[in-house]
Amino acid sequence: MDAMEFFRRSAGRWQSQRTTHHLAFRRSEAGESEIAVDTLRADAPQVVELCKLHGIDPAGAAGATLVSWQGRMGWDREEENHSGATVMVLVPDDAGGRTGQLLRERGYAEVAPVVGRYFMDDEDGLNLITEYETMSVVERFWFITPDLRLRASTLKRFGGFSTATYCTETRLTDEAEQAADASPIRQPVSLWSW
Repeated sequence: MDAMEFFRRSAGRWQSQRTTHHLAFRRSEAGESEIAVDTLRADAPQVVELCKLHGIDPAGAAGATLVSWQGRMGWDREEENHSGATVMVLVPDDAGGRTGQLLRERGYAEVAPVVGRYFMDDEDGLNLITEYETMSVVERFWFITPDLRLRASTLKRFGGFSTATYCTETRLTDEAEQAADASPIRQPVSLWSW
């Protein structure tokens, strides 16, 4: 499987259950979100625009995913908002599309455009590595079944790890979507959280 096929298999709506381990405090925090994932063709306007923003030739793009999310965490204050959307463009640097650059409209750890790296591992897990000015994030996504996806990530800043997160994401079927629509979380949420 190449990374674009991974994006295609991820299309749909997902319910995500998350545990974030705050390593400095030796405490964990539970959360949940709804995630909507759509795939975009390589010639979609959002893909072309994001490539140009990062100074990359749009002809090299394999395609993209549009992810939107809304969620909540256990320690949230009233003013906190865990919702958003981002476009992620794959620019492969190998013929098989299994490694390359990942262009983000919005980063995982910082709300700013960023370029990271992606690679597919030997078990067809999608791995994302993103370096920011003050931190770095490593994420891994993998499928257990077509409707069950797992995600693990670590965020490292100021010379040490600060959080480790594990998510179980279940694809919403028509019946599950109706139940989710009746829940307090109304908007799609991100699996990349995105």
